[in-house]
Amino acid sequence: MPFNRLADMDLLPELAWHPRVDLGLIRTSLDPLERLGRRLGISLFAKRDDVQPLAMGGNKTRQLEFYLGLAAKQECDTVLITGAVQSNFVRSCAAAARKLGWHAVVQLEDRVPNDDPVYASSGNVLLDQMLGAEIHYFSEGENEAAADANLDRMAEDCVRRGKNPYVVHLGIDSPPVGGLGYAYAAAETWRQFEELGVFPDHVVIPSGSGLTHGGFLVGARAIGWKVPVHGICVRRSAELQSQRIARRSGELNAMIENKATLQPEDILVDDVTLAPGYGRINEAVSAAITHAAHDEALLLDPVYSGRTMAGLISLVERGVIEQGSTVAFIHTGGLPAIFAYQNELKPITDAG
Repeated sequence: MPFNRLADMDLLPELAWHPRVDLGLIRTSLDPLERLGRRLGISLFAKRDDVQPLAMGGNKTRQLEFYLGLAAKQECDTVLITGAVQSNFVRSCAAAARKLGWHAVVQLEDRVPNDDPVYASSGNVLLDQMLGAEIHYFSEGENEAAADANLDRMAEDCVRRGKNPYVVHLGIDSPPVGGLGYAYAAAETWRQFEELGVFPDHVVIPSGSGLTHGGFLVGARAIGWKVPVHGICVRRSAELQSQRIARRSGELNAMIENKATLQPEDILVDDVTLAPGYGRINEAVSAAITHAAHDEALLLDPVYSGRTMAGLISLVERGVIEQGSTVAFIHTGGLPAIFAYQNELKPITDAG
């Protein structure tokens, strides 16, 4: 029987109020990680959004279905997005645009101090090029507002060229539409654990723009799932990120008519494994990537999933996640970036 891609929507019918497009979303598997779990003294499961079928997978497919649902409603033919040089969101957006028959205009921001030519040309950048995206570069790094403003200027140029553009704004002052995709992911994950007959004591998820973390948290609380959702900081300090998640969660909750009951203690963020910063590898991230690959043949990227696994391991080591707990690791993909970081990952491969 073919998969019903809306099979879990009954848990959150409010999501149906928002337009969405079909990008081939699948109900990704929930895989036990038995050997890695034994290493850590926990029962560990991976929610495998890295295997979403659109252009090497990842969490952004869920988000783009809602962003581009709005674009389709406006009969757009061009989509614009900004992100880091090795942005998974940019690559997924370029792929989604092609799938819909649209043109993609992407802006790559200089966020990571990495002068390796491989970083600038491999991984997601190579896929952007293969997908025929119109690529622009932006040198102001972490200036989120300036990056969005420059994207708007490029959209104006598209209009002058006779295009009907839609801009995917990811800055804090824009509605977190894509987070609805992870509210749905929370319902999907809850249903899968219900079918297994076991529920996790903790969920661990990357926390960057706030859409994946905030969306999952709101979705969980909206269906009455009280599990702690730990966001592992991949870009900002815990102090700044907690403020962002509180704001994003509130906005997303309003988009489903405040169905979720959110408390300040629901906002859990951890930055112990963040240094030296976004897109930069440390020993904890290297160790997490190694353990996942050697114990489970599970591939993690250095920017998001590898740092999130490092954060999960740290939470266990510090006793925040107690021995014997059942834990769900949300694998958000990002695998093309592995190739862009190949020279920095070389010590891992040399270690055998």
